[in-house]
Amino acid sequence: MNNKPTRIIIVFALGLCTMVNAQKTDATAPLHLTQPDYPTPYVIPQKENIKAVLDRVYNFLDKNSASKIVDANTKAVITDYKKSNQDIIFERGAFRLTSYEWGVTYAGMLLAAKATGEKYFADYSNKRIQLITDIAANYKEKNIKDTGMFKTLHPEALDDAGALCAAFIKAKKEGLKANIDPLVNNYIDFISNKQFRLKDGTLARNRPQDNTLWLDDMFMSVPALAQMGSYTGDVKYFDDAVKQVDQFSERMFNSQKGIYMHGWVESMQVHPQFHWARANGWALMTMVELLEVLPKNHPGYPLVLSQLQKHIAGLMQYQDGTGFWHQLLDRNDSYLETSATAIYAYSIARAINRGYVDKMTYAPAVLLAWNAVASKVNDKGQVEGTCVGTGMAFDPAFYYHRPVNVFAAHGYGPVLLAGAEVILLLKESQFEINDSSIQLKIPGKNNQVK
Repeated sequence: MNNKPTRIIIVFALGLCTMVNAQKTDATAPLHLTQPDYPTPYVIPQKENIKAVLDRVYNFLDKNSASKIVDANTKAVITDYKKSNQDIIFERGAFRLTSYEWGVTYAGMLLAAKATGEKYFADYSNKRIQLITDIAANYKEKNIKDTGMFKTLHPEALDDAGALCAAFIKAKKEGLKANIDPLVNNYIDFISNKQFRLKDGTLARNRPQDNTLWLDDMFMSVPALAQMGSYTGDVKYFDDAVKQVDQFSERMFNSQKGIYMHGWVESMQVHPQFHWARANGWALMTMVELLEVLPKNHPGYPLVLSQLQKHIAGLMQYQDGTGFWHQLLDRNDSYLETSATAIYAYSIARAINRGYVDKMTYAPAVLLAWNAVASKVNDKGQVEGTCVGTGMAFDPAFYYHRPVNVFAAHGYGPVLLAGAEVILLLKESQFEINDSSIQLKIPGKNNQVK
């Protein structure tokens, strides 16, 4: 009798039993502690690691953005501004020193100095703001051949005025000795008196259609108005700032979704809603920046605080599992975008640190967002995955296919702000991995799963 098939069956059965016994099951292992393959590091960020990211960004920007002016014809560096009869431009750099994006970057550097204690971050901003004020004070307009600098003297849009105005005042408050007042007064005069507005006073543009609201313009105006109110003590600036938040939100905030549309045109009977991520970031940061200086007894304070809280709650519904937010917030097949994610990380962390929203509820998502942003800062200090400058559209293709570029200036200030504010969050709070998830650790409490 041939017993070979029987032996094969027995060996196979023994092997199968061994494999089953070696396999992790609910009875043999704590499966809930199995580590997933996270696409973004699921860790509590460390302050020293965040600083390393900020240092990379600083080093890249310090090497690639101008800090001097040169003769427009010979390109020789100018050191004596008293000899101001020559044509000048900024030395060559990869970024414009007088753009709204760089207003955000100046603010980011100032905050990074506070969070890390490293003076070189603030020096970056102070050196360049001093340079801009020196040019304005010493050179005739006919000799200023840099287009961006000329728009600083003669703003043509809110983009030319608001973010820079707010950053200059912040730098002054932090100890900058430059005489910023002539430029700041010029900026705020444009915002308050020259920029086009709707009949009810809402700041607007006549592009791409007449009487158009751009959500971006909340940030291009309100933080400057708020800082001016704080700087001068004149309540009219706070009043205008609150009015803008209220009237933009009334028209553009989708209360069901908890997020804003990008554009609103007065003549449209139906308003197409494209919830562009970075514009929502500008709106979010606007409210955080306003509450920072708005007196608590101002009648508009509760309105702004409530609107901020509703917006944060809405945004949290759309955070992707990677920690990023999508280019169009409510369309998960649109790409993951870095600058908006960084703005949300900064603004929500700031809201937590100032007590505007609950720390236990929102801090873990902020840490995840920072980890996502940090993964996009390459070894050179360049910020990857940032959408380039973007107009307004009423079709999805426009937003889906906007390019990304490491020289899109919009990413750098938000990354600096986000990293700095998360450092401040970590200084004030403790976190732990509890049952595999990141949780706020409450002092004196035993949060361990039993």
